[in-house]
Amino acid sequence: MKLWHHDFWRLAIANMLLTMSVYMLIPVLPLWLHQQEDAELTAWVMGVYGIGLFVMGPICNYLVQRYRRNHVCLFAVFLMLLCLSVFYLFVSGKLPHFRSGMEAMVLRFGLGLSFGLAQMILMSTLIIDICESFQRTEANHSASWFGRFGVSLGPAAALIINHYFGMEVMVLSCCVTCLLAMLLIQLADFPFKAPEENVKIFSLDRFFLPDGWLLFINLLLVTTIAGLLFTTPLSYMFYSMMMGGFLLALLSEKFVFVNADLKSETVSGLVLMIAALLMMNRSQTMMVNQFIPPVFIGFGIGIIGSRFLLFFIKLSRHCQRGTSQSTFFLAWELGISMGLFLGYSCLSSRIYYTGIVLAFVALLMYVFVTHPWYMRNKNR
Repeated sequence: MKLWHHDFWRLAIANMLLTMSVYMLIPVLPLWLHQQEDAELTAWVMGVYGIGLFVMGPICNYLVQRYRRNHVCLFAVFLMLLCLSVFYLFVSGKLPHFRSGMEAMVLRFGLGLSFGLAQMILMSTLIIDICESFQRTEANHSASWFGRFGVSLGPAAALIINHYFGMEVMVLSCCVTCLLAMLLIQLADFPFKAPEENVKIFSLDRFFLPDGWLLFINLLLVTTIAGLLFTTPLSYMFYSMMMGGFLLALLSEKFVFVNADLKSETVSGLVLMIAALLMMNRSQTMMVNQFIPPVFIGFGIGIIGSRFLLFFIKLSRHCQRGTSQSTFFLAWELGISMGLFLGYSCLSSRIYYTGIVLAFVALLMYVFVTHPWYMRNKNR
């Protein structure tokens, strides 16, 4: 099967749509909570999502061995749709008992739980299943870029929709993206996989790669910076320019860093992120902050995320590719969630300073600890 087979396209686009449906809430939900006079719960509402991501991980392997894996993924996406639909009913007033952020916290937890399961199965199992063994690294790399673009495309679309049509239509749009993702997954054909015998109910398979713990922490620091920035007042233009940074990172991988030193991508990304944070901290001009810094931020987290994904794959042993994908996903999303929690709670007045410190720590950790450790321990 060719990599760019229509089934791969369907799953890659489904990955982008699912990511969009989650990230569309990031810039708009805190504004809505403030309007409802529940601003003090914003940090918990945004942060509890990160806890939900880990809940289904220990039984992920059991579920895909016990049931048809595409059906389990569809069920997880359906749970996402259910959480978003209930939230729509609250926002629209059809469920009038929604008076505080507690219900929003429960729904965000459920969204993290269902999105975590859906992504673990989609990225670590379904996309791998439809590709030949020699294509799987390229497939994982390409599909992850679709999700990365969803990180910026989702908030940009949400801010535009919320501005012109209101919160109800915005949440309804999240539901539509979930429905489209379900349709694309349903249309894809998957080869039959015989279940393994004596499968444990709880395991780390397809969930967490213990050998990648240092990469996990280093990537967590980087994405926490992004989460902190998402708590600041950002316009749709910022997210659009951030998407431009993703595109530049993708092109740079192919043409600039192809023969460069292995460290260069991560080091360059972190240096540009530090430069962006310094610019945003020193300049109060909205016009300046809407153009150059978001391109640097997008380039930085894009190129670092892409490189770390390949590091996780090369660090994994035989039959651990899926587990490495899930570990990368959890580090990325947990970092975003931690940044949102910290930004809306104790660090609300020190976002840029904290981001600069984290970026320097991540850079020093990578150059002097993580990279040498990775070179000693990689398996591929």
